[in-house]
Amino acid sequence: MVTNKKLNAKRKAAAVIVGLGADYASKIYKYLRDDEVEMLTVEIATMRDMGSEAMEGIMEEFYNLCLAQKFVTEGGIEYAKEILNKAFGVQNASSLIEKITKTIRTQSFDFLRKVEVKHLVNFIQNEHPQTIALVLSHLRAEQASEVMAEFSRELQMEVAERIATMDHASPEVVKEVEESLEKKFSSVMTLGLAEIGGVKHMAEILNAADRGTEKYILEELGKKQPELTEEIRKRMFIFEDIVGLDPIFIQRILREVESKDLLIALKGSSKEVSDVFYANMSERMAETMKEDAQYLRAVRLAEVEEAQQRLVAHVRKLEDEGEIVIVRGRKDDLIV
Repeated sequence: MVTNKKLNAKRKAAAVIVGLGADYASKIYKYLRDDEVEMLTVEIATMRDMGSEAMEGIMEEFYNLCLAQKFVTEGGIEYAKEILNKAFGVQNASSLIEKITKTIRTQSFDFLRKVEVKHLVNFIQNEHPQTIALVLSHLRAEQASEVMAEFSRELQMEVAERIATMDHASPEVVKEVEESLEKKFSSVMTLGLAEIGGVKHMAEILNAADRGTEKYILEELGKKQPELTEEIRKRMFIFEDIVGLDPIFIQRILREVESKDLLIALKGSSKEVSDVFYANMSERMAETMKEDAQYLRAVRLAEVEEAQQRLVAHVRKLEDEGEIVIVRGRKDDLIV
């Protein structure tokens, strides 16, 4: 049995979801990102018995944080401190305020965290140094450092000094600056930042993703927006696309890939895909592969997807080196 003090933030969040019950949990899930839902689900599934005392402690902590958030939202930090000090004492009130301000810090300027560095530099470099310091203080350290590197030496020093001497910023001020910049950013987006995201970028993300993620997103997106999904597919290369390569290229791939990877990859493929591979093998190799496949049992889906991903990675490598040609979109004739 575990105690409240031994639990990390993820496990506490999972405990809150369990404590609220299925009806409330389902409503909360609607506001969460997919990765957050997955994280909570894993935590709940692996949760051990923590006892009623620990659960009560977690729910009380959650309730107090909700109260603190309410007070901060209604009247600001000072108002919240005054009420919380009277209700919980100075030490507990300080702890609650610290957690709330940390949450505010994490969520603020979220609309800038996925912007390319060059666009972010152009967007904020003409702002007041104090505003720039405030923005960079709310970004990931890696992103902020890349932005700083693009500033002039004078601006770097001024912003660095302001960040280093910055202690606290009230949520009200942060919110005001955030809303002002978001309005400006929205207008700039329509003028010059259209290259953020888009079909091409989504295809690049899926090309770099694991096989399971790639399949899931394409299948689910295909149900909702088939035309958009087709546009993405035209700009990327997936395992099933190997069958569309020229036979010479397929034979080249077969000579270079690991037999074990190929065997496992074909275990999870359709008959159409398997037939194309076997048709481009030598008679002896095809017989050996089919015989080995009969004895291959209970292969995990993750292993199949990893093997397929390694084959795709090899194909992309050959394309990058100019060794093979992958036709995307319009099917042009090849001269070989």
